[in-house]
Amino acid sequence: MKDYDAIIIGAGACGLMCAVQAGFLGKRTLLIERNEKPGAKILISGGGRCNFTNLYTSIDNFVSENPKFLNAVFSQWTVEDTINFFEQFGNIQGQEKTLGQLFPVSNKAKGIVAVFTKLMYETGQDIWLDTLVTDVQKTGAGFEISYEKNGKQAKISTPKVVLTTGGLPVAKLGASDFAIKLARRFNHRIVETAPALVPLTITGKDANWYASLAGNSVFSRVYNEKISFEENILFTHWGLSGPAILQISSYWRPGEQFTIDLLPKFKLDNLIKEERNNAGKRTVGQLLSDHFTKKMVDALGEFLPIQLKIASLSKADAKLVSDSIHQFKVKPAGDKGYDKAEVMRGGIATDELNPKTLESKKQEGLYFGGEAVDITGWLGGYNFQWAWAAGFAIAQDL
Repeated sequence: MKDYDAIIIGAGACGLMCAVQAGFLGKRTLLIERNEKPGAKILISGGGRCNFTNLYTSIDNFVSENPKFLNAVFSQWTVEDTINFFEQFGNIQGQEKTLGQLFPVSNKAKGIVAVFTKLMYETGQDIWLDTLVTDVQKTGAGFEISYEKNGKQAKISTPKVVLTTGGLPVAKLGASDFAIKLARRFNHRIVETAPALVPLTITGKDANWYASLAGNSVFSRVYNEKISFEENILFTHWGLSGPAILQISSYWRPGEQFTIDLLPKFKLDNLIKEERNNAGKRTVGQLLSDHFTKKMVDALGEFLPIQLKIASLSKADAKLVSDSIHQFKVKPAGDKGYDKAEVMRGGIATDELNPKTLESKKQEGLYFGGEAVDITGWLGGYNFQWAWAAGFAIAQDL
């Protein structure tokens, strides 16, 4: 049995980066992964294309009790570092798709994972796949890790342990609350966890109206008193999805409502005024059909006077049309849960971790990184940038 400087549990983005960076420093690590191959979530991210960072990453793109915690980590590993790393070691060129989102030119997530497996081999890091860690106990000399492999149970000792086992999405990829449970055992405070970047459900009297629009995508501004996002929303059989909805979901709590501006690039008052200046012969429905699908206009016709000619539109009706389009109120019943969520929000409280090294303040030699920590990025590559940076920061201290 080799002597390892540290054992890293979880071969996701953060764990893989941590192992490789430790290798660059001449350290020897063992990476333990319950799946049969590393990087399961990397491989499915972005529809298998992997949005591996975002050009505009800042601490403002994260949900946390204390986003400023990220300053110490992001000062060590920047977006430029991420881009250079993949160019240098994988010949992976990034291309911006939208809003700073960077994807490999190849559009293949497996190329990202291949960079790490190659570098781990070259730096002499070990990886055990199909291996389930069942317990971590503190010992006088460090930690004892219990695990199951090939139906057998065994233990291994190490001076330092890195927990990068992710959060609760997505169970079929091996997601679990192992890091959260372990953190609790070592007396860490846990910020309440919930699905984030997740579709939202509509039930009750409005459910059929939303279902009738399933498949319709509308560029919108979705906002509440905390935040605003301009991207597409997608109507579904069970409610709402699409980038703007996933984004607002991280800032939404059950019982709350938010507002959608279905036509953020225009002012309906001005469009109505223009129509009136042109004699107003067209109907409200015809005006709306310049901007929405027929199915959408028909659905809006359930509460708007779409058959009325613009010239005949009263001030009250004009206000109803404008308010309905620009201030469409939504009160979701809930969300689609962890299996449909991109990430988990909440997690291990940042005030109990060293902001530079991510080592526990409660237990020397124990480190936490990635999704299990109370750092949740927006959709668009931000969570990967956090994972790479966290892996780098931890490795410097092993």
